[in-house]
Amino acid sequence: MTTHEEIVAALRHSAKENQRLVAENAALRGLSNEPIAVVSMACRLPGGVRTPQDMWRVLREQADAVSALPENRGWDLDELYDPVPGKPGRCYTSRGGFLDCAGEFDPAFFGISPREAVAMDPAQRLLLETTWEAVERAGIDPVRLRGSRTGVFAGVGNSGYYPGMDRTPPELAGYAPLGSAACVASGRIAYLLGLRGPAITLDTACSTSLTAIHQASRALRSGDCDLALAAGGSVMAVPEALVEFSVQRAVAADGRCKPFAAAADGMVLGEGVGVVLLARRSHAERIGLPVLAVIRGSAINQDGASNGMTAPNGVAQREVIRAALADAGVSPAEVDVVEAHGTGTILGDPIEADALLDTYGQERAGGEPLLIGSLKSNFGHPLAAAGVASVIKMVLALRAGWLPATVNFDTPTPHVDWAAGEVRVLSEGRDWPALSRPRRAGVSSFGISGTNVHLILEQADPAREDSRDERGEPQALGPWLFPLSAKSTTALRARAADLRAHLGSHEQALLPDVGFSLATTRSHFDHRAVVTTSTLDELRQGLDALADGLPHANVVTGSARDAGLAFVFAGQGTQRAGMGAELYQRFPVFATALDEVCAALDQHLDKPLREVMFDLDPANKTRLDHTGFAQPALFAFEAALYALFRSWGLRPAALVGHSIGELTAAYVAGVWTLPRPPHWSRHVGG
Repeated sequence: MTTHEEIVAALRHSAKENQRLVAENAALRGLSNEPIAVVSMACRLPGGVRTPQDMWRVLREQADAVSALPENRGWDLDELYDPVPGKPGRCYTSRGGFLDCAGEFDPAFFGISPREAVAMDPAQRLLLETTWEAVERAGIDPVRLRGSRTGVFAGVGNSGYYPGMDRTPPELAGYAPLGSAACVASGRIAYLLGLRGPAITLDTACSTSLTAIHQASRALRSGDCDLALAAGGSVMAVPEALVEFSVQRAVAADGRCKPFAAAADGMVLGEGVGVVLLARRSHAERIGLPVLAVIRGSAINQDGASNGMTAPNGVAQREVIRAALADAGVSPAEVDVVEAHGTGTILGDPIEADALLDTYGQERAGGEPLLIGSLKSNFGHPLAAAGVASVIKMVLALRAGWLPATVNFDTPTPHVDWAAGEVRVLSEGRDWPALSRPRRAGVSSFGISGTNVHLILEQADPAREDSRDERGEPQALGPWLFPLSAKSTTALRARAADLRAHLGSHEQALLPDVGFSLATTRSHFDHRAVVTTSTLDELRQGLDALADGLPHANVVTGSARDAGLAFVFAGQGTQRAGMGAELYQRFPVFATALDEVCAALDQHLDKPLREVMFDLDPANKTRLDHTGFAQPALFAFEAALYALFRSWGLRPAALVGHSIGELTAAYVAGVWTLPRPPHWSRHVGG
C-alpha cells in the first residue's frame, strides 16, 4: 500500500520533471528561432575577384567584369561562336563571366597528388581553397576544427569536366569518376578539415547556394552542428551550357546583363565560387567570433506545376518571400533592399518584379520604396554560386552603409506595372543611412529546377561592434613579431605579398592586432619567416623584401625543425618591484605556476615570496634586490612564464627567453606555435 510520503515524493519528482521538460522545450524553441550569424566569407568571381574586398571594389566602381570567351580551355572558339542565332552547336555571344583562376590549384597544400588534382572538377578545387580562406578569415586556425561539429553544405552544378569512362586518360584511371562526382564536393571539405558535422552536396540549379545557406541555418538551429560552411561553385569546363542556352535564345547577344531594364535581352552565363561560415549568433558571440551580419530568417519552396518546367512561377515567389518574412519576424516595410535573382531575361525579370511589387511594394513606411538590384549585371550569372555571391554582396553593403548600383540599366522594363507598388531599381549607387532599426536586405534565388529561396539579412548589432579604432586609443610600443608560414618557399613569398596587399587596403589596422592574428589564428607550416618591426612602413619594407626573395635586416627566414634546445633562465639583475603582477592577474596558468613555486620556496624564506615580488611600497624597494629574494623571485617568475608559454603551444624542449630575438628564433625553428587563446583578435580579415 502506497504511503503518504511515497505519494509526496512521486509528486515532487513529477513536478521537477515537468520543470525540466518546460525548460528543455523553451531552449529548443529558442534555438529554432535564433538568428544565424555570418562570421566569415570568401569568394572567387570574374574580373580578378579573389576576396570579398575585391568584389566590393568592382561594385563600388560600377564595373562590368564580363570578358571574352576564354582562350586557355581548349575550346575551338572559331567553331563555337557565330553571331547569327540558331546555328547548331554554336553560341551567338562571345562574352561571359569567366574566372581567370579556374585552372589554378596547389594540390600539395591539401595533400592531394598531382594526378588526383588533374582529375578533380575545378569547382571542387576552388571550393577547397575558399573554404580554407573563409575559416582563416573568421580568425580560426583551420587545423583546430578537426573533430568539431562543423557542417558542410556545398552546392555544385554539372561542369562537364568528367569526359566519361570511354575517354578517361589512362593515367587518371581510378581518379576521374570521384574527381567530378558532385557528392564528393562536401565530403572533400569535411575530409580535409576533419569535420564531424553533416556534409551534404546540393544542386537546385541557380538557387543551389542559397539553398545550401538555408539548409545550413536549419541545421544550426536544430543543433545538428555548431558551425556550418555553406558554399556554392560553378566552373564551365566545357561550352555546352553556352550552346544550349543559345538554342533557347536565353543569352544576351552583347554579353551584358541588364536586369529589369527595357533593353534586357537575356542572361550572361558566368562562373564563381563563394563560401560563408555560419554560427548561431549566441554561439558566435560566446566564443568571440566576428558577426558580420545576421540571417534573421529564410524560406524555401517549389514552383510545382506552372506554365513550363523552366518558367518562373510568380505565385510561388510571393509565397516564399512571405514565408521568409514570417520566419524572420519582420514586416515587408522593415526591409530596405532586395538583392534580386535578376538574370536579365525578358520572361523572368517581369515575373520577379511583379512578385516584389505585390509583397514588398505595398504600404511602405514613409513612402520609401523598396530598392532592388542584381550583381549579375556586374559578373554575369555565376550559376550555383549566385545565391552565396548575393549574400556576400549584401553583407558588404550592410557593413559599408552603401548600396551598389545595378549596371547596364537604362530605363525600367515596360513589361512591369511599376506604378502598382513602391519598388525602384538601384540605377546608381547611394548611401544606406543609419536607421532607428537595423538595416535589412532580402536575397532571392530562383532555380531553373523550380526551387525558390528567399532570405532576410540584418545588420549586426552596432552596439556590439568593437570600436577601439574609433576611440583612438594609442598603440602599445613595439617591436612586434609578424610570423608567416607556408608549405613551400614560393608560397611563403606569395603569403608575404598577400599580407602586403591587405595592409595597403587596411591602413588603419592596429599592428599588435595584425601580429596577434598571424600568430594565433593561422595554421603554421614548415617554411617560416618573421618580420620584426615597430611601424607600418618597416613592416611593408620587410614584406616587400620577403615577397621578392631578398634579405632584410628585420626579416628572419628558416625551416621548422625539432631543435632539442634548452630553456634558459636569467640569474640576477633583471628583478623589479611588481614583476609578474599583471601576468598573475590576467593569466590563470601563470598564477597557478607562480603559486606552486612560491609555496615550495616560502618555507626557506622569512617573507612570502609573492608578497615581496608584488610589493610596490617605496620603503621596501631594496628588499627584492637582496640575493636571498632576487634569485628565488627570478626563478619563480620565469618558471611561471615558461608554464604560460607552454599553455600557448611551446614545446617542452625549447630555447625561448622573453626577448624578441629569442621568440623569433623559436618560431622559425618550429619549436613555438601559438594556438588560439581563449579570447579572439579583432583583426582577422587578412
